[in-house]
Amino acid sequence: MAQYIDIRTLNFLLNDIHGLNQLLQLPRFQEHDLESLTMFLDSVKDFSDRELYPCFKEMDEKPAYFEDGKIIVHPQIGTAMKQGGELGLMRLPLTHEEGGLQIPLLIHTAAYAIMEAANNHVPGYLGLTYGAAELILYFGNEELKNKYAPKMLDGEWAGTMCLTEPQAGSSLSDITTSAVPAGDGSFRMKGQKIFISGGDHEYVDNLIHLVLARIEGAPAGTKGISLFVVPKKRLNADNSLSPNDVTTAGDFQKMGQRGYCTSHLIFGEKDDCHGWLVGEAHKGLKYMFQMMNGARIAVGRGGAAIALAAYHASHAYAQERPQGRRVQDSGKKDVTQEPTLIINHPDVRRMLLFQKAVGEGSLSLVFQAARYYDLSVASVDEKDRKKYYLLLELLTPIVKTYPTEMGTQSVSNGVQVLGGYGYCSEYILQQYYRDIRIFPIYEGTTGIQSIDLLGRKMMMENGTASRLLAQEINETIQAALTHDDFKKYAKTLGANLKLTADVMDFLGGFAKNGEFERYLSDATIFMEFLGTIVVGWQWLKMAVEAKNALLAGKTDYPESFYESKIHTMKFYFKYEMPKTTSLAETLMSEEVLTVVEEKEGAWLND
Repeated sequence: MAQYIDIRTLNFLLNDIHGLNQLLQLPRFQEHDLESLTMFLDSVKDFSDRELYPCFKEMDEKPAYFEDGKIIVHPQIGTAMKQGGELGLMRLPLTHEEGGLQIPLLIHTAAYAIMEAANNHVPGYLGLTYGAAELILYFGNEELKNKYAPKMLDGEWAGTMCLTEPQAGSSLSDITTSAVPAGDGSFRMKGQKIFISGGDHEYVDNLIHLVLARIEGAPAGTKGISLFVVPKKRLNADNSLSPNDVTTAGDFQKMGQRGYCTSHLIFGEKDDCHGWLVGEAHKGLKYMFQMMNGARIAVGRGGAAIALAAYHASHAYAQERPQGRRVQDSGKKDVTQEPTLIINHPDVRRMLLFQKAVGEGSLSLVFQAARYYDLSVASVDEKDRKKYYLLLELLTPIVKTYPTEMGTQSVSNGVQVLGGYGYCSEYILQQYYRDIRIFPIYEGTTGIQSIDLLGRKMMMENGTASRLLAQEINETIQAALTHDDFKKYAKTLGANLKLTADVMDFLGGFAKNGEFERYLSDATIFMEFLGTIVVGWQWLKMAVEAKNALLAGKTDYPESFYESKIHTMKFYFKYEMPKTTSLAETLMSEEVLTVVEEKEGAWLND
């Protein structure tokens, strides 16, 4: 069995970097212990080895497709839903009162990262079902909770989120799907939704769609959007199921993630589609954003998992492929020598270290967000809950973006490691590259995430969240300064915090003057800038912990394991951190080249 994730690194991040044992001291999680949670993750790894990884390539070669009004997916999806339900994979972070296992989101995140590294086409079916059930449990009435959640959590029924419409794209204020009261407590639904992940397949008894729509007479814009449960099949009084006028119009054939179906759904083609309101009218977007924020973290997790799987594949190839000879001190090659393994060539090592730095740094960043979520719901002190909520809000767009954008670059480097073979279907790197390319687009494009970060999160509560993040980073800087050989890295990270403040001071002037388009025009550049710094923080945390372990003579992992974390931190600070200087220069430039002026020239058309 090929290695697709390093469980040692996963455990190091969970236990040594993100304090899983500290979370288990909180009342919400006290019934769990490290041993039982480790056993659970081992069972997820066994499940992934047995049921997910072996069919990964086959799902790409035999993709989901539309035929005779339904979508045909790989039969292993049925196995995954059934066994996922048995393992409790849709119940992990939910409270006991909600039918859950009340396990930290940190463990939920680790479990799904393992599965996504094994086969990124499958976990979305489970994850969306969990997210949809969670939304019903949080905001639905007792009837909705009792009718839908239990079968979803058991994997008998699946769930989806239906936001995007053909004419609206990401502009949710322009959706037109309508809901008209039917007089029996339900609403008659009419409209179309596209790009619905996991939107239809035969391996569950029912699909429960969470649909954004407008009630007749609702206000324009996002303030008029409500949320509805719209099952593919209606549940009758005798517990039988009957069609609910939800039609599958097709499946989008994608460049990658071909085993993860992406549907076009039509509601109410025969005027007999019924939906049930979730929560209060006109608050649907607020409710859906809870699921979307969770989904954004999940997308970042998926990007990190694919990047790590691709790293292990390209690393394994580099250890087996002989080609060329090492350059001698004389500057010449000795052609009488046997060809050396390509892992011995400095440029190949650079690409592999880049993959390792991005993949492991991204996973640590995702775990950081999961830990903040756990502390935001489980901390005893209300002030602490508020603090970690703000930190989570600030990190969420970065967590969605860095692992997916940089993960794509990382996998591209993996293809390069294999040379021409990396481009051929015989090797898996080309599939990872096609699969990960959708992740920067899922749940809001990079541009949308960047506007959220700079336009909302950096300014949230007068900059409180960004100040809290700076405090967190400063704690790591202070810890690094206790080691002489880490002082230069600590100072580099500190200088970047100062640089962030300078950038915000410069850009903030535009916001204060009401020039919001100018303020946000380089939001994506700011995302890259801050994302690079935040992952640098993660690497310094890892290196400090590894250094302390070496000095203390800890034997949890071999010395080489700890040394590899320190070496990769140094690589990141040499090759990645310097990029922030040029990005800051761009952000603080007086030149404006992308904002449309009153007299728009033809500069983009020529």
